[in-house]
Amino acid sequence: MNVSTTTVGARPAPAQSRGAGQGSGGPVLRRRISKARLLLAVGLVLACALAGVIVAQRVDVRVPVLAAARAISAGQTVTAADVTTVKVAVEAGVATVPASQLSTVVGRVAAVPLVAGTLLSPAQFAGPVWPGSGEAVIAVPVKPGRLPSGLPAGAHVTVLVVPTGTPGGVTGSGGQGGQLHVEKATATVVAVEPAADQSGTTVVTLVLSAGDATRVASASGDVALVRLGG
Repeated sequence: MNVSTTTVGARPAPAQSRGAGQGSGGPVLRRRISKARLLLAVGLVLACALAGVIVAQRVDVRVPVLAAARAISAGQTVTAADVTTVKVAVEAGVATVPASQLSTVVGRVAAVPLVAGTLLSPAQFAGPVWPGSGEAVIAVPVKPGRLPSGLPAGAHVTVLVVPTGTPGGVTGSGGQGGQLHVEKATATVVAVEPAADQSGTTVVTLVLSAGDATRVASASGDVALVRLGG
């Protein structure tokens, strides 16, 4: 007995849509988008790398060095409180003291006056102890009109102490017979600054021989300064 089998409702497999595997419109578009994104990413990486190099170079050239934290007078022994650390970009050939060498500065004597913020260098402490042997430093008040205008530090001057209200018979230094006399000495100007009382008086710091310093400081009268050449 022959039995035939018939599949009911069977349908042939649908044919692939025409063009699904044909043509290159879709894939080509996707490849173009990928290339654009890749180029953008590479550009961003390069830009970030360049910016990083520039920033690193700017940061690397700043080094910590020592500077005066406040004004330091010539002849003053430097303490740790007088010194601070700053970061600066130092050009080649500029002498500085690295922050790690603080111990080489503290306890030294400043050979020159230093204003606050001045970068320290070994040469500023290389001079001899100041004032030198046989010298002394004094400050004298000078009234308006009794010193040259614009008198700078380092200028050589003649110091005159003129007795006030002298009727006459004034002699030079070393006068005899009890007569009033003008004290006279040669000195070098260290600093010139206005008096704190705003009286118009100028305070001039001088370095001169110890003997002359004692005579000038103990003399009574008005001080006058005469600038010398050379």
